[in-house]
Amino acid sequence: MNSLVELQDYLKCKDNSVKFFNHSEVPIVCQSEPCMLGVDEAGRGPVLGPMVYGIAYCPINQSKVLKSLGCADSKVLTEEKRDEILVNMLTKDEAVQNIGWAAEIISPNYISNSMYRRAKHSLNEVSMNSAIDLIKKVIELGANIQEVYVDTVGPPEKYQAKLSDIFPGIKITVAKKADSIYPIVSAASIVAKVTRDHALKVWQFREGLDLDYTQFGSGYPGDPLTKKFIRDQIDPVFGYPLLVRFSWSTAELMLQEKAITCTFEEIDDPTKKSPKCKAINTFFAPKLEGVKKRKKHKFFDERYLTIGNAFE
Repeated sequence: MNSLVELQDYLKCKDNSVKFFNHSEVPIVCQSEPCMLGVDEAGRGPVLGPMVYGIAYCPINQSKVLKSLGCADSKVLTEEKRDEILVNMLTKDEAVQNIGWAAEIISPNYISNSMYRRAKHSLNEVSMNSAIDLIKKVIELGANIQEVYVDTVGPPEKYQAKLSDIFPGIKITVAKKADSIYPIVSAASIVAKVTRDHALKVWQFREGLDLDYTQFGSGYPGDPLTKKFIRDQIDPVFGYPLLVRFSWSTAELMLQEKAITCTFEEIDDPTKKSPKCKAINTFFAPKLEGVKKRKKHKFFDERYLTIGNAFE
């Protein structure tokens, strides 16, 4: 992959109702030299579109390559500058030879279903699992990761302890605002943000809506275009298209206001016994109430025989 067009083509052909990976080849130097790896996300707060976790990694002694690309926190860069940096990361010889990257695109549908299922997964859990899976994936691909830097989700101390338990041989640093402190996290931030931006630009509505990204805005609840989309694109029975995180309060409130109220039957709990259902062993137990005990026939007494119960 060496252009944004190729990135868009890749995103367009994927199923946007699930989560999926995208990653570079592991540079040869990263397979032998000790590397540092950064982790960051984009799209945690929006009510529309995927959340994307990105990682970037390079040899510890090649941090100058990151600085030469201009890696900084993606939130303080313009969209054009972010695109430019990612294209350079994909095409410049020095960058291609020293920097690897990967991203996990987590669909709105996956996020909301995780938060609503019986064994609920909070957004923090979804985020941590994604970061862990990405680190594991590049290690499995052959990258020699020795240091990991992560922009925190929740209390940094707990997150760092969890990652240290999972990756005991790797130096782990979890910090607030890591994307503005460590260039390798800034590179990961750019991978995540650009991937999310282009995932929205090529979003395919499986519901048949003829809309493009200019008609639903940034996806953040405060965006007027996003508010209009949330208000207008609601089916009274089926709710929202897959672009919407229906577990977000913005969408939930609109569903309560405009959608038809549904009552679902209570799901049977397999661990709870029904009062109408008898246990199987009751069919073999003796019924003593109102039944006279029969006297043993003398045949048995004379021969000192007893009756055995085959079910005991």
